[in-house]
Amino acid sequence: MAKTKQFTIIVDNQPGAVARIAKALGDSKVNILALLGTAQGTGGTVQLVAEDAKKAKKALDAAHVSYQETPAEQHELPNKAGALAQCLASLEKKGVNLSSIHATAAKGGKKAVVVYTAEAASKAATATA
Repeated sequence: MAKTKQFTIIVDNQPGAVARIAKALGDSKVNILALLGTAQGTGGTVQLVAEDAKKAKKALDAAHVSYQETPAEQHELPNKAGALAQCLASLEKKGVNLSSIHATAAKGGKKAVVVYTAEAASKAATATA
């Protein structure tokens, strides 16, 4: 389990909205580790985790991109059926209520990564998967 920061960015639902964020970070040599984007109607939300949160903040500020920064947890899991369920059951037992969650794994890869934010940050900090 690793502590990290998740950046939540409100965007207009239009072509290039996420590309502009990726370009601002890429131009500043900020590596994006996880990203989730959703749209509904004319708006949308991008949630991302960067390898270096301080550099990401600096890049987003320089690009005049508004964001909310939230403490998050990042777990590496085995890339196999049931691993996510086991992780989430552990969090449930600890009383952790998730505010957001996203996960990914490459087909055939050995590891999966799950990133979540929790309503009760103190409980999440002590939870182990």
